Amino acid sequence: MSDAPAGDTPPGPAVADRPGDHWDRKVAQGLAFLRRRLAGDYEVDEFGFDPDLTDAVVHPLVRLLYRDWFRTEVSGIEHVPAEGAGLVVGNHSGTVALDALILSTALHDRHPARRYLRLLGADLVFRMPVVSEIARKTGGTVACNPDAERLLGNGELVGVFPEGFKGVGKLYSDRYKLQRFGRGGFVSAALRTGTPIVPVAIVGGEEIYPMLADIKPLARLLKLPYFPVTPTFPWLGPLGMVPLPSKWLIEFCPPIPTAHLRDSADDPLVVFNLADQVRETIQQTLHKLLERRPDPFGP
Repeated sequence: MSDAPAGDTPPGPAVADRPGDHWDRKVAQGLAFLRRRLAGDYEVDEFGFDPDLTDAVVHPLVRLLYRDWFRTEVSGIEHVPAEGAGLVVGNHSGTVALDALILSTALHDRHPARRYLRLLGADLVFRMPVVSEIARKTGGTVACNPDAERLLGNGELVGVFPEGFKGVGKLYSDRYKLQRFGRGGFVSAALRTGTPIVPVAIVGGEEIYPMLADIKPLARLLKLPYFPVTPTFPWLGPLGMVPLPSKWLIEFCPPIPTAHLRDSADDPLVVFNLADQVRETIQQTLHKLLERRPDPFGP
């Protein structure tokens, strides 16, 4: 028997779970989104970031991947600042850089403050039609120190993958081995703004498109950083672009403070040592996560 007094409506699920309610809400949300777009009732910041489009279109699509297809588990979210600037530094992989989108959406969904991650991307991303627009609309900008420092100075949460295309385009035989972190520009940006650095380790991206070979002459012809050969691409054509359903683990590590080192932003030794500390933290965390996930395609 119900504990509710006679005449009272029992709480919650009985009403919320009526058939069709879910789709009714989806349709209502879609119509409200269209009204806002047609009326121009949305805001875009100086970098082109469109939170309304991100929340209504991009995050729901990526959510299907990270939650249902990749079965992503997120830990250490408490290490991401609840407010103010933070620089999230992760490992890069996957042949196609889905890890950036997965990280951004998972962080937004799991963080109590629902924070957006403003991703820094390579020049090539912002030279590609459509991709460039999507990157801008979802909060991305070119990976350069001036833009990074402006975002951090505005108290934003900024994400960077220092391996760049060397990480995304490495062979499957080199999976989960971090590549060189460049000249440490991300460290300089953090030091100049006194921003804490939050290392994050991502396991799962290496298996979605296992890269068996790189056809370098074709890559040069197409002006791409690499041309991948995977077990499914190019053999299956467009079907080869469907990512394999690997199990993903994302762990945010304790933040590394930088405020006490602001005067050392131009000291190469300090920058190198801090970049090396971040890299080693991510690499050791990757080893730990791989022990937790012995089967790449397990539950």
